Amino acid sequence: MIEQQPINQGLLQTIRLIGEYKGKQELFKEQAPQVLETLRQAAVIQSTESSNRIEGITVPLERIKKLVTEKTTPRDRSEQEIAGYRDVLTTIHTSYAHIPFTPNIVLQFHRDLYQFAVNTGGRWKTVDNEISATYPDGTKVVRFRPIPAYATPEAMERLHEQFNRCWHSGAIEPLLLIPTYILDFLCIHPFLDGNGRMARLITLLLLYKAGYEVGRFISLERIVERTKESYYDTLYQSSQDWHEGQHNLLPWWEYFLGVMVLSAYREFETRVGVVTSTRGTKTAMVLDVINNLPKEFSIRELQERCPTVGIDLIRRILRRERDAGRLTCQGRGVDARWQKQ
Repeated sequence: MIEQQPINQGLLQTIRLIGEYKGKQELFKEQAPQVLETLRQAAVIQSTESSNRIEGITVPLERIKKLVTEKTTPRDRSEQEIAGYRDVLTTIHTSYAHIPFTPNIVLQFHRDLYQFAVNTGGRWKTVDNEISATYPDGTKVVRFRPIPAYATPEAMERLHEQFNRCWHSGAIEPLLLIPTYILDFLCIHPFLDGNGRMARLITLLLLYKAGYEVGRFISLERIVERTKESYYDTLYQSSQDWHEGQHNLLPWWEYFLGVMVLSAYREFETRVGVVTSTRGTKTAMVLDVINNLPKEFSIRELQERCPTVGIDLIRRILRRERDAGRLTCQGRGVDARWQKQ
């Protein structure tokens, strides 16, 4: 199926550019190890926050920071799922090279995702599920019917067998093979809960295995959250006629490689470039974020985008920028509005 898919010039160019960025990774690491550590810490917090928020699981940022750094224990169901995501993310970041890619590993990740919750993670779905959308007027529309529960174990075995055969033979470009696996995984929808988060964790694992390490420093989940309409639209487009093997992978490939991976590498290069200047790493990060925020913003919005930076430093930088005439402030406290001049 994958061999018959059309590939346009834009997609080929995206693959070439991602390959060029992959070649720069080691250079970035050598130039700025301290910078990379700051980016790595921020990416873990942002990935945990965004991937769960996409699924409607919200926890205050300060609690997420404490959960990610293991300075507290989960207090409720949402925090249990945040802590589980943190643990699977850590496993992938530290051990990806030694993780065999099998259905059992997928089950193990799912079990670990729910290790703090009552939900019994680590087993395939036992009842059929559907992917639906509910509109503002309350109308519910079924967008996709995944593989039925009874056929799920065999479908996952077959998916992994086909994937690993193509992966080890080198017959298919990994940057095309990885998003194709993710689409198939989401069309099978093998779990009753957690399929989206699992897909994003597996994305990170497979990109690592192919040598693309950008997800360690830039949160891919944050990019998905920022572009989630495109994420869901392209998944929907590429899943049409999937059961018949007549689906078109191109919309999903273009989103996955262009919107997610390539833009993550571009952000990575920008941040390494900005923070290797003479200013301090965290100061440069805050200034970079201010530069990319809308003309008017709040401290809370700035905090969300700089999770490793303390509020005192953020306030100092804002005061300095105000005194220099680059910002003005209206109001007081965390909800005060700041405006760029």
